[in-house]
Amino acid sequence: MPIGTFGILVCGLVVLLGAGAALFAFARSLAGGDSFQDRMRAYAALPEPAAQADRRRSRLARFRLRLNLMLSMLNSEQLGLQLMQANWRMTVSEFVLLRMAVTMAALLLGFLSTRSMLSGVGLALIAYLVPGIVLRRRISRRQIGFEKQLVDVLVLINGAVRAGFSLLQSIEVVVKEMKPPVSEEFRRVLRETGLGVSLPEALRNLGARMENGDLNLVVTAIEIQYQAGGNLATMLSAVTETIRERVRLFGEVRVLTTQQRYTGYLLSVLPFFIGAMMFILNPEYMRRLFEPGPLLCIPIGALVGILLGHIVIRRIARIEV
Repeated sequence: MPIGTFGILVCGLVVLLGAGAALFAFARSLAGGDSFQDRMRAYAALPEPAAQADRRRSRLARFRLRLNLMLSMLNSEQLGLQLMQANWRMTVSEFVLLRMAVTMAALLLGFLSTRSMLSGVGLALIAYLVPGIVLRRRISRRQIGFEKQLVDVLVLINGAVRAGFSLLQSIEVVVKEMKPPVSEEFRRVLRETGLGVSLPEALRNLGARMENGDLNLVVTAIEIQYQAGGNLATMLSAVTETIRERVRLFGEVRVLTTQQRYTGYLLSVLPFFIGAMMFILNPEYMRRLFEPGPLLCIPIGALVGILLGHIVIRRIARIEV
């Protein structure tokens, strides 16, 4: 690799780190503007260790607020919904900054390790994709966990309603008695209703986060009961029995299609793993595939074939219940 390219990369990294340090110092200076009365009030009301911890949390909160205000152009409604689905306590701006930092670190690490810009770009691309994959995996795990607990939630709500509790009080029982992710999601429903959102609308927001067909059935039934009236306990019993049968049938289908699904994952990941090993063992041999010319069609065609094969296998193994 020419020394000029290396120098440009190092200079760019130094400039990026300098800008980040200046931004951090500016935000810290803005966050340090407490008055004397506020400081005295905090120390008088709390013991010494608690007061210091509270002040650190307050400064961190103000720093995060100013940082998110400065980077508000990075906000995305879809990404914000995904962060809520994953229950990650970070904003869209913080997630984007973390992703950019990981990508830049991977680019520098790949370049310094192999002295090849191609390896650095490849590692940076992988590092850029990893946070999104982890986020989607976290969402999938929470949605599956919620689906497994949904029948128990309905049984508990039905029992509380039959005992004389209102629906909102029954949800409070669910928050106290159930484990995450159900308790976390229904606690958010209670928080929204406490802020003035109607219960049906809060439940619709829950359905949008969980993307569960059984939960949407429950939300629709509760909305109909709110509008038309009726026996809530009887309605919940019928919905619970329907969902229980659907869950049982869906479990049988997943067991029957397990081999096909994991075979698709293995066949999709194996070419990338072998390609990475070949890059490590013989980078000159693999680099020829990415040179401009007819050979460039080989990796492009392989990537398209892998994607199409993975989509076809997933379509075959997906059975709607």
